[in-house]
Amino acid sequence: MLRSHYAVAMSFETAREHLARHGRDGDIIRTTESSATVALAAAALGVEPERIAKTIALYGREPDTAILVVAAGDARIDNAKFKAAFGVKARMLGAEDVERLTGHAPGGVCPFANPEGAQVHLDASLRRFTTVFPAVGDAASGIGLTLEDLETVAEPLGWVDVAKEPSVDL
Repeated sequence: MLRSHYAVAMSFETAREHLARHGRDGDIIRTTESSATVALAAAALGVEPERIAKTIALYGREPDTAILVVAAGDARIDNAKFKAAFGVKARMLGAEDVERLTGHAPGGVCPFANPEGAQVHLDASLRRFTTVFPAVGDAASGIGLTLEDLETVAEPLGWVDVAKEPSVDL
């Protein structure tokens, strides 16, 4: 099913309105290039890929719920840690469920202005950085936020440690 331009605009507008309630809508960065993936977002925003705060959308325990884990751009979900934290196997949302359960289309999923059934959690992989860059509801936006600001505007349920960072060969 094709998304309408109207739906894409509404997702961004909903996220922008959420950020406005926190006085941060003026800090949104609009890009002319796609920011739909970590690599594209990093290039469009001019930052290192690991500083992209990607929102990983997974199925929750209850029907019609999603667990949104905001993690560093170079981190991956650790299945064992995820199951221990949430009591459910880590399963990425199917393309047909992303917008319905997160309020945003793939490439623009963010931790702002999500529906009631979306539970936002910040992952410990972000703690390496002072400032990170999540999307703002579409695939042509981002915002630079300190971790403290991210905690405020994302209104998460809390911090979790469910991702693994890439290993560094010494």
